[in-house]
Amino acid sequence: MMKTEIYRFLNTLQRSPQTIFAYGNALEQFVKAVGEDADLNIETYTKFLTSLENKSASTQRIYTTAVLKFYAFCKAGNWAELKEATRHYTRKSGKRIVNFNHDAVEKVVSYCESLKGDLFALRDRAFVLTLVDTGLRISEACSLKCGDIDWLEKRAIVIGQGNRQAPVRFSDRSIQALKDYLSARESVEPNSPIPLISQPLFARHDIRASKRIRGVSAGGMWKAIKDRITEAGIDREMVKILDFRHYFVTTIYLSIRDLKLSQELARHESISTTNRYVHFGSEADKVYDKVFNKKSKG
Repeated sequence: MMKTEIYRFLNTLQRSPQTIFAYGNALEQFVKAVGEDADLNIETYTKFLTSLENKSASTQRIYTTAVLKFYAFCKAGNWAELKEATRHYTRKSGKRIVNFNHDAVEKVVSYCESLKGDLFALRDRAFVLTLVDTGLRISEACSLKCGDIDWLEKRAIVIGQGNRQAPVRFSDRSIQALKDYLSARESVEPNSPIPLISQPLFARHDIRASKRIRGVSAGGMWKAIKDRITEAGIDREMVKILDFRHYFVTTIYLSIRDLKLSQELARHESISTTNRYVHFGSEADKVYDKVFNKKSKG
């Protein structure tokens, strides 16, 4: 079965958690496009490439890289034909402005902020508020240990893309949500042999994890969040995992209108990346509204 081979392939990767998560997502889309029983040949690969027509150039690049490596792992297809098909069907990179459903993300955040009760609810509440108030990528959040956070200063030093260290600030509400979750978690294994500072910040609470405190995976947390999206009454296809980070950067930029500071808080290596957000609430929007939506005089 193809899913079994994908699982084996991902387990052989000596890459960062972010890369493994991205490859897993790409291969999930590959299976969705071609079917789990499809043969790994040039025809199947071409069918997959055509399904990427409306994806951004960067997404196409990640998806095709993952699938090509999977083909190589399975010793399938002719490499020259696969590379030629890739060049033919994918488009060159170009500047893409950020676009996401801001209203849908806000509704999901509002719903998650109201969660209470069991450990799953408290964890998911803390996780979503952490994403939108820190700008952490899902893999970065899943990698955090309790000892990584300076609870007094409300910040942590994380290693992000490009193996670069950077400070990440936590809001009052995200810190409180984390404290509520960790306080409730003490009842799971109050006498854990693992010191609190070495415990994962976000843990699994499913039956297979038993009472041991085990860290969550990016894939497992994304599945949990998608369930929360559905509970919030939002079509889960309307919200992508990166949208929480987009929401964070957009919130900062619209509040301060300072591109350089927004770049620093978003931990973007290049300011051109941050510049992809400046169309939100721009002067052009105000001019358009003034011209076409001005109130008629009574």
